[in-house]
Amino acid sequence: MLSLLGLHHVALICSDYTVSKRFYTEVLGLQVLSETYRAERDSYKLDLAVNGQYVLELFSFPNPPPRPSWPEAAGLRHLAFAVADLPAAVAWLTQHDVACEPIRTDELTGRQFTFFSDPDGLPLEFYAV
Repeated sequence: MLSLLGLHHVALICSDYTVSKRFYTEVLGLQVLSETYRAERDSYKLDLAVNGQYVLELFSFPNPPPRPSWPEAAGLRHLAFAVADLPAAVAWLTQHDVACEPIRTDELTGRQFTFFSDPDGLPLEFYAV
């Protein structure tokens, strides 16, 4: 039987590497573990961590196709980040000109959450824990 140990990372392809790198590092506060430019692909690969845990690979490729729709396209629906203080997290995003949906309450858990988008329109979520 297969025995998974956990989620290793999530990979994202961005359309503007500089803008997305700034968003994920300066706005969301992910830490850079490594950054590699691959000349043969004209592509960057940025390994990012949350609290020291490797969680996200950010790739750039020339002319990636756009996401087909938001958020109910087949495939990845959204990424959710756990936060301790949801109103403070929303205020931080607002200060950085990132629009958030109104805070809602998960009817199954009673926890609060909100959605917002990265620079390419990928749906992201803050979930209060």
